[in-house]
Amino acid sequence: MLSYFSNPQRFDRLARTLIPVFGSLTVVLLGVGGWLALLGSPPDYQQGETIRIMYVHVPAAYMAMALYAALAVASFVYFVWRHALADTAAEIIAPIGALFTVLALFTGSLWGKPMWGTWWEWDARMTSVLVLLLVYLGYMALRAALEDAQQAARTGAVLAMAGIVNLVIVKFSVDWWSSLHQPASLIRLDGPTIHASQLWPLVIMILAYSFLAGWLVLYRLRSQALRRRARALQRQRDQAARQREEAVS
Repeated sequence: MLSYFSNPQRFDRLARTLIPVFGSLTVVLLGVGGWLALLGSPPDYQQGETIRIMYVHVPAAYMAMALYAALAVASFVYFVWRHALADTAAEIIAPIGALFTVLALFTGSLWGKPMWGTWWEWDARMTSVLVLLLVYLGYMALRAALEDAQQAARTGAVLAMAGIVNLVIVKFSVDWWSSLHQPASLIRLDGPTIHASQLWPLVIMILAYSFLAGWLVLYRLRSQALRRRARALQRQRDQAARQREEAVS
């Protein structure tokens, strides 16, 4: 399937179809989820109105992890099969994932101050998410530092795949070590432990963030493909112009 969509025309048709769909779904879901999160759900019996930070923080944290998993998969595909589309996708996913990670850390700090009495605590979950951000930034810095594009892609792919270890730590940190964070309450074998009045706004916001991330990735992928096509056409024009000049001379 990856080879099928590596064709620029096929990918362009797919992107042109999905970009407006993802954009529309993002707007609708953010509107519905935002209304439910701010007005349609009750305050928590312990945390009060502070619980509403959850509807921004938790989806951002999920997307930070999901996008890193996508980055690692795309890097693996490129490393094994040398698919240019996979490498481009990895390069594009990295800054988007970093932005979601920054949002997760920022909103987590806002939530932690009234709940724990501190803006930051070096517990396992918070520290491993900070490391996740550093891996994102390191991946982007490494690619920018290497002038050879293929070497940058290969070295970046190795770093992205190695970072999966930290992703596992982020996921299971609250189970392996004592943490201020509560254990998983949404994705559990015995089902969510969140009340439906809070669960549905949270699920809708996670879906909204997911479609937003998909929209950003597809939009940037298509823009990158169009730029490459424009550069290729310009090279062809320049080559044709040189050939005409040589023929005249």
